Amino acid sequence: MTLRIVFRHAAKNEFEDAAVRYDEQRAGLGEEFVIEIGQEVARAAAAPERYPIVFGDIRRTVARRFPFSVYFRVRSDSLVVLAVFHGRRNPAIWQRRV
Repeated sequence: MTLRIVFRHAAKNEFEDAAVRYDEQRAGLGEEFVIEIGQEVARAAAAPERYPIVFGDIRRTVARRFPFSVYFRVRSDSLVVLAVFHGRRNPAIWQRRV
């Protein structure tokens, strides 16, 4: 069973901001980023237990091409995305959201 995907407000903003920045670097790169992150989130929603717990009950999936991780929490019927986070940012930022 695939879980319903819910983005927290901060995660959605991070995701959209990163896509815009990538598009500013090269036309179409932002869309490629959106597709890759979307695929990672979909895989996590289909089998969340495959991903390691990294903080409390929060799990992480790592993008293959871009230096981003998606941090999420599993609820009874949904996967809640807490952060779409660049690997060089301080993790304390997303951890404060928990």
